[in-house]
Parts: sequence; C-alpha cells; structure tokens
Amino acid sequence: MSKADIGLIGLAVMGENLVLNMESHGYTVAVYNRTVQKVDNFVNGRAKGKNIIGTHSIEELISKLKTPRKVMLMVKAGKPVDDFIELLIPHLEKGDIIIDGGNSHFSDTTRRTKYLEEKGLLYIGTGVSGGEEGALKGPSIMPGGSAAAWTHVKPIFQSIAAKVEDGTPCCDWVGENGAGHFVKMVHNGIEYGDMQLISEAYQIMKDLLGMTYEEMHQVFKEWNEGELNSYLIEITGDILNHKDEDGEPLVEKILDTAGQKGTGKWAVIASMDTGTPLTLIGEAVYGRSLSAMKDERVEASKVLKGPKPKFEGDKKLFLEDLRKALYASKIISYAQGYVLMRYAAQEFGWNLNYGGIALMWRGGCIIRSIFLGKIKEAFDKNPKLTNLLLDPFFKQKIESSQESWRKVVSAAALNGIWIPALSTALNYFDGFRNNRLPANLLQAQRDYFGAHTYERVDKPRGEFFHTNWTGHGGTTASSTYNV
Repeated sequence: MSKADIGLIGLAVMGENLVLNMESHGYTVAVYNRTVQKVDNFVNGRAKGKNIIGTHSIEELISKLKTPRKVMLMVKAGKPVDDFIELLIPHLEKGDIIIDGGNSHFSDTTRRTKYLEEKGLLYIGTGVSGGEEGALKGPSIMPGGSAAAWTHVKPIFQSIAAKVEDGTPCCDWVGENGAGHFVKMVHNGIEYGDMQLISEAYQIMKDLLGMTYEEMHQVFKEWNEGELNSYLIEITGDILNHKDEDGEPLVEKILDTAGQKGTGKWAVIASMDTGTPLTLIGEAVYGRSLSAMKDERVEASKVLKGPKPKFEGDKKLFLEDLRKALYASKIISYAQGYVLMRYAAQEFGWNLNYGGIALMWRGGCIIRSIFLGKIKEAFDKNPKLTNLLLDPFFKQKIESSQESWRKVVSAAALNGIWIPALSTALNYFDGFRNNRLPANLLQAQRDYFGAHTYERVDKPRGEFFHTNWTGHGGTTASSTYNV
C-alpha cells in the first residue's frame, strides 16, 4: 500500500469519524491509538476495505506517512497532547507538522507553536465543531498556528469540511499561534448562550404559558422555518417530540443538572482578562453551575417562595413576542462574542477575518444558522465594524424586537420565571446604548475610599484628578488602574 497522506492518533468516536471522512474524500490515512486493540478493531470493522492503514507504534505511524509528515492528534486536551508531542518529536524531521484537533486552551496552542517552531517543526491548533455527525459528514474547522503549515493541510481540511450553499468550505486559516483555538472557544461560548436562551424560552412556554410538549414541538418547528432557523432550534423541536418507552416526553425525565467541559468558562475568563463584557455567555456558564446545585435548590424550594406563574392574555401574540426576544438576545450573544475576538486580536496581534469566521460557522458546527450569513454580510460591508449592534440590519432587528423583548423579560420577572440570559441580554443593550452610565458615582466612591482618582467630563481624557472628600485626607493619590 502507498504511503498515507496524513496520520491520526486517537480513535475515539471523533477521531474515527474524521478518518472515515478523510478517506471518503480520497485521502489515505494511517491511524494509531495508545490502546492498540482499538486500531485492530477499527481497521477490521468500520474501516475494513478502505484506504486506512493501522499501525501499532508511533514509529510505525511516522514511517507510513508522506513528507512533510502530517500527524493529527484527537486526544484529550491538556497533558495528553503534550505527552504525544514529546513522543512524536524524535521521529519527525524539519518541516513536519503536528495538528491538535481537540478542545485545547488557546494559550497552550500558543506555547506549543513556539516550542515546536524552535525545533524546526510546524504546529496547528484547530477547533473542530459539529460533534460526531459533523466529524463524519463535514465539520466546521478553525485552524491556527504555524502559517507555513497551512498550504500543506489546506486541501485535506477544506475537502472534509462542511460546505455552504455555493460550495465554499467552512474552513479557512484563522491566524497565528492560538487564534484557531481562541475562535473555537468563542464558538463554544456562543453555543452555551444559544442553548441557555432556548432553554429559557422553553421554560416560559412550559411554566408560564402552560403549553404541552406537542405544542412546544410545533412552535420550535415553525420557528426553524423562519429567521431563527438553526441546528439548535431544529434539535430542540426534535427533543421535545421524543417520547420515552412509556409514551411520556423523555426530556421531562432528564435530571436538570447541566454539565460543561470548560470552554464556556474559558471564554468568560478571557473576557475578564481583556475587559470585555461577555455577560450573556457568563450567565449561561453560571446557569449551568446553578443547575448543578440540585440538592441545595430542592431544599431552597421548600422555604423560598415566589409568585405562582399566571398568564392572562393572548398566547399566540405572546409567543411572537418570545420569538422576537429570543432573536434579539441571540444578536447580543454574537455581538459580545465578536467584541471579545476583536479585543483578543488587538492584544495578541492576530489579523482575524470576522466575516470569514461567520462563514466557517455557517455550516457543520453546533451554532450553524441562517443568522450567520447576515453576520458575514455585515463584516463584508464594514470589515472594521466594532459591534454588530451598529450594523444597519441588526440595528433594525433589535429596534423592531425591543417592545416584545421588554414584555417577555417583564412577564418572566413578574411571574418568577428564571431567565438570566434573556434578561442580561436586554441589560447589555440598555447599557451599550446609554451614553452616560452611573460609573461616575462609582469612580467617586473609589476615589473617596482609596484615592483611585477620576477623569472629568470637562477635561481631556487621560488627565486624572483626586479630591480630598472628607477634608482629612491628603493630596496623595493611588496609581490608576484601567481594565
């Protein structure tokens, strides 16, 4: 058998499916797994009769590859990636490429890129989104790292990636060092936000409107045919329609404690490091944390009481308000995510193509939606757009949804329905559109108790002042700190 175009280490379901995807597009793939029995099972099972070469050691894997050698790691993020890199290095030559396709932290990818480039090797850290089905049929792929490696992996990555309507692949070079994994992290944060928003809409339908699962299924099905068309809206409709063995809705029997793998949390930490208000994704992460406090919530529910939900009005009209509120909040989530990428690009020296990122997310990935086409159009029109809310299309959508959005948030608050993401989205909008926030008082407080100084509206920016508020303090001010 001829040598392989690429090698892949890690035959869990994502790894296996990516290998089958590559082979189906005409590439020969060599595979290795630390538990070598998995290699034999795969080669004699799903991969039987295909151009897939099983290997039983790192050395054998490398010997089966064309030069420059390309080895993709699909292993658990963290130490396992570093361990495999160390195992690979002795067998590789100058110009060979290691690719990490897991959910690594972007700072690890930056560190590994520098480390391997110093050894004459090339490194790619790439986000891969789409789950098991995406890996097999076409994921969204977000590569970054050593720019010199891109031309060698571009044909493979773009052929296996999902395609939009005109055939454009949902994969392109993102940027140097950790840029690819950073963009994947933001994608996952937006995914957290979308899922939380949809869950809140479900809770309003169920607890305030008293809708049946069949009714909710129909609403999500209808929503998926309009401007909310997306993978997550589609699967929500399917989930609400799924019955357990006894004929009851399965989702009712699922314990209300959500898990998380850390990428949403990383996005929130990155937002704090860059001073970016990622409030909606933050609430989505904290919402999962609150859900995990199940036993404490059960005890609290016995002693803490709120209003009993009671809806009076036109259910159909309110559902349209809810649809608009969901759409407006979704705009906020993406707007915040894009601001985070913009701030990170400034800090790390990346030249991100924001319209191109929207295109990469347009197909294959978990947050794929018709909505992303509008984001690409916005950045195509104005590549220097600072916030999606300032684009004419999104500005009009927010304005036309505003009354409905406020009705929904008010109704939920008055009826004790928990909607952290929908409400924080509205709060961000109200803060962002306000040319004067109460931070002037906050700065006065900081100066009063800590001599932290303040700027004045009647003086140039960058000039700082301190007031002796009590008459007992001195004129000495502390150093200023601005996020």
